[in-house]
Amino acid sequence: MKGISSPEQTALEIAAHAPMLQQTEKWAAVNSGSRNLAGLAVMADILAEAFAALPGAITLMPPAPVENVAPDGHLKAVPHGRHLHLCVRPQAPVQILLTGHMDTVFPADHAFQSLRWQDERTLNGPGVADMKGGLAVMLAALQAMETAPEAAQLGYEVVINSDEEVGSPSSAPLLRQAAAGKLAAFTYEPALPDGTLAGARAGSGNFAIVVSGRSAHAGRNPDDGRNALLAAADLALRLKAGSGVGLSCNPARIEGGSPNNVVPDHAILHVNFRPRTPADEERARLLLDESIAGVSREHEVTMHLHGSFGRPPKAMDAKAESLFSLVRRCGSDLGLTIGWRDTGGVCDGNNIAACGVPVVDTMGVRGGNIHSDQEYLVVDSLAERARLSTLVLLRMAQGRFSKGGMKA
Repeated sequence: MKGISSPEQTALEIAAHAPMLQQTEKWAAVNSGSRNLAGLAVMADILAEAFAALPGAITLMPPAPVENVAPDGHLKAVPHGRHLHLCVRPQAPVQILLTGHMDTVFPADHAFQSLRWQDERTLNGPGVADMKGGLAVMLAALQAMETAPEAAQLGYEVVINSDEEVGSPSSAPLLRQAAAGKLAAFTYEPALPDGTLAGARAGSGNFAIVVSGRSAHAGRNPDDGRNALLAAADLALRLKAGSGVGLSCNPARIEGGSPNNVVPDHAILHVNFRPRTPADEERARLLLDESIAGVSREHEVTMHLHGSFGRPPKAMDAKAESLFSLVRRCGSDLGLTIGWRDTGGVCDGNNIAACGVPVVDTMGVRGGNIHSDQEYLVVDSLAERARLSTLVLLRMAQGRFSKGGMKA
């Protein structure tokens, strides 16, 4: 293959022959839904044992405190699983971050729990692509890179969190800390089936608006009531109407209400925004403030806003384009065509980019139908993507990417 040295070829062969399929099958057999704390505890221990093959110190970090709005409108603590953190050679001249997640979207009582071969190249199963296969690729690439002489030049942190699928609320501080000062980052979300990577990403904000009205008898004195459910519905319509190009809005759920003969005095509107740019995010904040103020005044109710934009928009700036170019050139040297396109989906790459660190966040396997019982992994992509990551890591260690961009 063009442009690949003999030492690099040796590391690439080691990566390609790592037991990634066996690891993926083993890890996917463990239900680790984001709210399945017992399953996440098992998964964290399994991954800690596997990643102990790398040098450095592994810690299973406790989650940061998280509160959500309960159906009664009060805040309640929400438990989360531990997060794996590994630090290797923090004094090396080149410092990067690699991230992944151990949780899936499938809870412990979900019907989708087993693996099935769709054909000899395609494995169907919970988390095989998103992202237990990606974790196997990450580990294989790091182990292969460690066999190369230039490994001493590369320091890295690994964060594998337990809550990515619910927005990373309890791991966000750890991600920010690990990203600080890094030259670049790689996240092992799955690529598309044809290998296309995600480029720019929209942001995401999740909000709960608690509406407090006044109850009254629906027959005797309805006008004395202040209908919280009606106010929540009005707010949902205004928020949706105020969205548009660059800012999508999804009013997802209204909780609350009352018996049919009572004017409801309590409701909660849950809504998601997807801003394309920081300016769109500011537009969403203004829309929220103005709509809440207007509905509160016109319906004579009280509203309390909870939530945040947990995933900032991720742009394809010059630094990101340079890092993508490095990945594309490594792919070309391996005979792979690497392209990317913008997406409305979000991941931890959004949070890392917000720290000023360029990130390629779809370095995992090729697969599809994620977040459904049709999720699948293209098995050949395990070796393919491990080789790609290994070569990228080696080129980083060789100093072929700097804060000024890619070097020849």
